[in-house]
Amino acid sequence: MKLTSNSKIVLLIGIIVLAALSRIVPHVWNVTPIAAMALFGAAYFPNKWYAIGIPFVAMWLGDLYLVNAVYAPMYPDYYGEGFHFFGEPSVYLSFLLIAGVGFWLLKKVNIKNLLGASLLASVVFFLVTNFGSWLSYPIYTKDLTGLLTCYAAGIPFFRYTVFGDLFFVTVLFGSYELIKYYAFKPASEAAQ
Repeated sequence: MKLTSNSKIVLLIGIIVLAALSRIVPHVWNVTPIAAMALFGAAYFPNKWYAIGIPFVAMWLGDLYLVNAVYAPMYPDYYGEGFHFFGEPSVYLSFLLIAGVGFWLLKKVNIKNLLGASLLASVVFFLVTNFGSWLSYPIYTKDLTGLLTCYAAGIPFFRYTVFGDLFFVTVLFGSYELIKYYAFKPASEAAQ
């Protein structure tokens, strides 16, 4: 069977949807597919709007559930009353920046580029989301000391971010390549 552009888009969307669903099952903090989804979309979707939009919407739909059904009941003082349409803005900003990393580093998908993009994505996520926490949480003073304190508080979670990014990059990119190879082999290879 040949991998047509339509079947490729369906396969890419399917992998992203499965990755997004993995966010709503219990997991270790920061072991999520957010960076992998951004890198995956940037690497494989032929259209940049799809590359950013489809993973972004999948993440946003997962956040609708997570924020309203999980986090708001757990942290009512932070989330307050009412329906929340978005999660943390800094997570969405980091997602967009990580997609930019993907456009830049994953023009050619190989192990070296994936490793570099994944590690850089972890650093971007750490820097952006901790800066967002510093801005939004009143426990941090709004000066350099408060910012450094916020970054120091995030260091124990950074290893989980790195592990999660490497794990989900391997799963998303590996799944796509395996499915593409085994399910869409050219007829000449399948006959051998």
